[in-house]
Amino acid sequence: MILIANTNGNPMPTIATWNVNSIKARLPAVLRWLERARPDVALLQEIKTVDDGFPEQEIGDLGYACAVHGQKTYNGVAILSRLGLEDVTRGLPGDDGDDQARYIEAVVGGTLRVASIYLPNGNPADSPKFPYKLAWMERLRAHAAGLARLDEPVVLGGDYNVCPTDGDVYDPAGWRDDALCRPDSRERFRALLHLGYTDAIAVRHPRPGVYTFWDYQGGAWQKDNGLRIDHLLLSPLAADRLEDAGVDRAPRGEPKASDHTPAWVRLREEA
Repeated sequence: MILIANTNGNPMPTIATWNVNSIKARLPAVLRWLERARPDVALLQEIKTVDDGFPEQEIGDLGYACAVHGQKTYNGVAILSRLGLEDVTRGLPGDDGDDQARYIEAVVGGTLRVASIYLPNGNPADSPKFPYKLAWMERLRAHAAGLARLDEPVVLGGDYNVCPTDGDVYDPAGWRDDALCRPDSRERFRALLHLGYTDAIAVRHPRPGVYTFWDYQGGAWQKDNGLRIDHLLLSPLAADRLEDAGVDRAPRGEPKASDHTPAWVRLREEA
């Protein structure tokens, strides 16, 4: 499904998430997508640049305000908004010693709180990277619990590096021991849902085989050997306004594409 800009005049905000795998390498593709899809809010991950290196002017020329939490060479997240940006928070609470740029949060449109999340990959699963992933997810759950209690809708979007079920991976047996599919990872993802969050893509498209990521190796894109690891989780107040959700596969088929493609949700305006 392709994300289509809102052209009927109804003020229904669209929030998209996209791991761009380097904003500098992917800037022309990102600008084309922003012009075509025109999401009201775009949550970007793996921008791979410090704050000063982010192309704020080029993106600003398309009408977006930018909030960036960058890091040299690795990680990095950003929020782009045509609805304004307030109350920007950089970094996931719970570990003052964690200097990886994986979380940024802001209020857009005055009432909607969004976060751009780049959750740790965790591979190899027998290395210290996997315990770090699980601890990071515990911190996310604790923070998400607090956000769910706010009197405002919340959308937690990003690259979660988790396939929630076997239906979210093209080869469940082959990926069984990968950190993206390990029971520990899935259990912690479900813990977020148990807080009352709704997995918008899963609700709107419950069939297996709806993917957001295809590896560069082995002709994965051409064979549709994909994974669903990019998610948009909606708090109860946001889920009550869910109008539609989907995956925009078009950018993945372009030359020099990111290995991820955007996922999106559209929310009804508050009554």
